[in-house]
Amino acid sequence: MVSDGRGRLFRRKDGKYLVYLPKDLAEDSMFPFKGADSIFVKVSFKLGDTKLVVEKWTGPETPEE
Repeated sequence: MVSDGRGRLFRRKDGKYLVYLPKDLAEDSMFPFKGADSIFVKVSFKLGDTKLVVEKWTGPETPEE
């Protein structure tokens, strides 16, 4: 079981940011996001903290890109 991994956050030439996750982490049977090639997520953080929280988007509308 893989419950953590080393990924990468980087900025593309078009100004968008991408988060890459290790394949072993994303394909682990306990990984919380399943069954889709792409899903909407909510990403949040607390001021002064270096952790990101990623949750499945459950809002009433599609988030802006």
